[in-house]
Amino acid sequence: MPDIKSAWEIAQEKLGEIGEATPEERLQWKYVPEGEKLAAQFIKDDVNLSVEISKFTKAEEKKYVKEGAEEVLIRNINLPLNDFVQKNNKRIMDTLKTLKTDKVAVENVYVQLRKIFQHYLTTGEQQRKQAYQQLIMDFTGRLRQAMSQQGMSPDTRVDAERQPEFQAEWRKLSASMDEQYNKYLDDFKKQLIAIK
Repeated sequence: MPDIKSAWEIAQEKLGEIGEATPEERLQWKYVPEGEKLAAQFIKDDVNLSVEISKFTKAEEKKYVKEGAEEVLIRNINLPLNDFVQKNNKRIMDTLKTLKTDKVAVENVYVQLRKIFQHYLTTGEQQRKQAYQQLIMDFTGRLRQAMSQQGMSPDTRVDAERQPEFQAEWRKLSASMDEQYNKYLDDFKKQLIAIK
């Protein structure tokens, strides 16, 4: 009869196969979350991120703190949906640039990012407005047709925009329109993460 092992014994064997964590991995596990926490405080409370990071005096610690902070900053760069997001993006991008060593590479990515943001605010905004008006017309037509089929007067005033179904369709259409911009944004974020 084969030996039956407990879950604890199986777990111990697997841990043995993995081996001990290296000192480098331990530093990473400890200090990347510290950087993430500092970046979150910067975004939320406007603490001076550079000053907070400079408090870590050992080069290896600082390296991982910066790595964690950079990742959070990059994740928080978003499409400029409103003035608040635009100002937040600028603040994040300015701070991120101070943390990166290769500032020229960062600026090259920023140039492309700004083009995408500008396109989103101009051409993209026009397209969203046109799509919104078209959706109102389509939805109003469908509502009038449904009302007519139910024997209601087609002259009854219809406010399509207040209908939950309209709002749901608009959110879906709007998300679909933003999808291409978000793909570009994700690509630029990957480029920023790769820059030292």
